[in-house]
Amino acid sequence: MSMSDRKRLLSNMASLFTLQGANYVLPLVTLPYLVRVLGPEKFGLIAFAQAFIQYFVVATDYGFNLSATREVAVHRNNPQKLGEIISAVMAIKTLLALAGAAILGAFTLMVPTFHQQWPLYLVVYLTVAGATLFPAWLFQGLERMRDITWMNMATRLLTTAAIFIFVHNPQDYVLAAAIQSLPVLLAAVPAWWVLRKARSITWQLPQSKAMHVQIKSSWHVFLSTAAINVYTSSNTFVLGLIAGPVAVGYFSAANKVVQATVGLLSPISQTIYPHIAQIAIRSREETINFIRKSLFYMSTFGLALSAILFIWASAVIRIVLGDSFLPSVPILQWLSLFPFILALNNIYGMQTLLPLGLKKLFTKSVAISATVDIILLYPLVSSYGADGAAITMLTTEIVLFGIYTVFHYSNGIYLISFPQIKKAI
Repeated sequence: MSMSDRKRLLSNMASLFTLQGANYVLPLVTLPYLVRVLGPEKFGLIAFAQAFIQYFVVATDYGFNLSATREVAVHRNNPQKLGEIISAVMAIKTLLALAGAAILGAFTLMVPTFHQQWPLYLVVYLTVAGATLFPAWLFQGLERMRDITWMNMATRLLTTAAIFIFVHNPQDYVLAAAIQSLPVLLAAVPAWWVLRKARSITWQLPQSKAMHVQIKSSWHVFLSTAAINVYTSSNTFVLGLIAGPVAVGYFSAANKVVQATVGLLSPISQTIYPHIAQIAIRSREETINFIRKSLFYMSTFGLALSAILFIWASAVIRIVLGDSFLPSVPILQWLSLFPFILALNNIYGMQTLLPLGLKKLFTKSVAISATVDIILLYPLVSSYGADGAAITMLTTEIVLFGIYTVFHYSNGIYLISFPQIKKAI
């Protein structure tokens, strides 16, 4: 890797760490306040609504956060082609968001449970609007993450302050949900203003042929991300249907602590993905060597985070959530392995199979593990409640790693190489 490439990667990684701090750490600052003010039931209602709306977020993203990022990384020096990609992706995302709004409207009108909480689902749907309009995939592909860091920081700080100023009792739960749904949407305006000034992009109207190409190229990634959603949002959603909002409150509170920790890995993942996509164009051997080094660093970091969560689970729950959330301690311990196993799965899956052109295997891997999740979820949640949801999630991720490993060896991909690890050190 050249010195300029190394500097660019480190710069993007530093920006993403700042960005992830805004995305995960700042909400973690409000978490102790929200769980105490709202209580497990109202906090659980918000988490249930967010889990349901996440289906629409996944549908609207349509895998573009991976597929379009790769396309942008490959064609970023071609203004005409880049403009074609941007217009096609944004047109598709907008149509999907509008279709999702219509479906949500039908749900809130026809299903009594949803109709009772229709204002809550309406404000949480602002998350979909933000996911549609904020072009994180474009900035990642252009490796210009520094440009949007300040935007996200500003909106996250603003909404964090708003939580403390406007949310004071359990009856403010809809307002709390609305504030939490706004940051990405607010950041979209300055993001597009920055892009508008970029001379390297030729802006154009979307063409149906280009949209068809993007839909086709993103299909396998979309299926895989949709399957992943089965054992993320669906676990919360099904838990709410079976055990009620209080159980969801305990589970979601512990899961938010874990996700904030896992968020520390995201800057590394998001930084190296477009870089690996570029290397894969010229050399498979060079690509695998770089992935091996990334595996060593990410897995080591992930293991350290997992150990911290498991050992100090009780202290973390007491400090962050309070004594009323002590039932979340065993849930956090079950989920504590997530930083480590997710680091492995990220490298074995997204960072390896996709850049090497093995989209179908990536989709197949996640589909199989999602099936395992569906099979385990109902009996485990029925028997063990929120703990069962956590056990299901962990088992699914372990199964996914096993499937990735099998597909790697069947395709001659060997990431574990002791000489390479020694060299990385």
